[in-house]
Amino acid sequence: MPKVLKIRELGDTVLRKKTKSVSQKEMASSSFKKFIANLVQTCDEEGGMGIAAPQVVDKTWQSKNIFIVWSRPSKNYPDAPEVGPIAIINPKIVSRSKRMKKEWEGCLSIPGFRAKVSRHASLEVEFQTIDGKKHKAQIRDFIARIFQHEFDHVSGILYIDRVEMKDIVSENEYKKIISKRK
Repeated sequence: MPKVLKIRELGDTVLRKKTKSVSQKEMASSSFKKFIANLVQTCDEEGGMGIAAPQVVDKTWQSKNIFIVWSRPSKNYPDAPEVGPIAIINPKIVSRSKRMKKEWEGCLSIPGFRAKVSRHASLEVEFQTIDGKKHKAQIRDFIARIFQHEFDHVSGILYIDRVEMKDIVSENEYKKIISKRK
């Protein structure tokens, strides 16, 4: 049975470390499959659109290049498309669009805040899935935003590193902003 893992928060040094690739041998282990199930369960329980290995307390896997993308409509993102959950292992960004788009983001590791973050509108990516198979994909808009946010996590970067201070608001102010859109 999957379990909810403890979320690391801003200030925890693990969040600032670059991760290492997951080997084929590691991917074949029952420990790896259990960790992926726990990561998905944690993302679900916390209401995240994604979550990365460094964000959770797990000594075995916290330093590994793994994240979940799981887009679905929520109170914070009512127009989010349905995608996932999908485990992304050893991701690479092959190319980025020149066009940038600034939109709201939050983070499970930085509770209580939201900020507008400028991200590439589309990406070409490569990654492995839980079964070890390699995939290439063209992704755009909200899914590209989630991918970039989680890719930053496995690179030791937090979304607040990419924002101007004037673009940060409290969670309560964000709720007011989003309610005006409806």
